[in-house]
Amino acid sequence: MITSVACIAMAIYFEARSEPLEGQVAVANTIMNRVHSSDYPNSPCEVTKQAKYWAGHPIRHQCHFSYWCDGKPETIDDDEAYTLALSIAIHAETTLVDVTGGAVFYHRDDVEPYWSEGLDFRRKIGRHIFY
Repeated sequence: MITSVACIAMAIYFEARSEPLEGQVAVANTIMNRVHSSDYPNSPCEVTKQAKYWAGHPIRHQCHFSYWCDGKPETIDDDEAYTLALSIAIHAETTLVDVTGGAVFYHRDDVEPYWSEGLDFRRKIGRHIFY
């Protein structure tokens, strides 16, 4: 069974490893903000794997966290980046300060997803916009 720390670390790694430290922390914050919201699943693994599924598999591009169903294999090939993601994830559930202002959504700044219309902007950190 995969642990909460591993789920958070994988999301940080695949969604934000090229971001500055604050941006990686912000992804962890968003996961935990969802965990603490009654609108989302109550564990980091359920949050990061939230998607529409068919025959037990996530439907491509129908996930809350895009890495989970983008069709690419989840291969960790940058040990340094993954070590940083793990260290952030270890603290995500207990000691990280929320740099997002309570965000439960984010996306890269080079896309305009339909679902972002009308959401309350919180911050832009690196290449991600948080709501």
